[in-house]
Amino acid sequence: MTAPNNTVDQLKRDEDTVLYVYQDSKGFWTIGTGILVDKRRGGGLLPEENEFILNNRIKLKRAELIRRLPWVTGLDEVRFAALVNMAFQMGVDGLLGFKKALLLASVGKYADSAREMLDSKWAKIDSPNRAKRVAKQMETGVWQ
Repeated sequence: MTAPNNTVDQLKRDEDTVLYVYQDSKGFWTIGTGILVDKRRGGGLLPEENEFILNNRIKLKRAELIRRLPWVTGLDEVRFAALVNMAFQMGVDGLLGFKKALLLASVGKYADSAREMLDSKWAKIDSPNRAKRVAKQMETGVWQ
């Protein structure tokens, strides 16, 4: 094996890269290429790292929604964002379980779609306040 000739390659070799949270050899929570996120050792993400990850994940959710529900490209940005919000929390597969709400949204029946969203375990048990805001956003087309 040839020696690395830059810092990135050297750290990738020495730290390994694990794309989920794991405990390092000393038991501290780490992610990626040796990125300490364990609060006990002063770890965590920097605000700009969080913003980058968040924006990247939003981009990925939007792309997956467009791929799996092509009609979402006809929604205004605010209503599309309501679906992204739901997909962010429960995954796109979880969002796809809202069959009636999605069908109604796809034909512009936003108030009916919002009512269907609220008639769910998500709205009644899991995240009632979030669900009310997201449903109102779907209904009105106004950021909540």
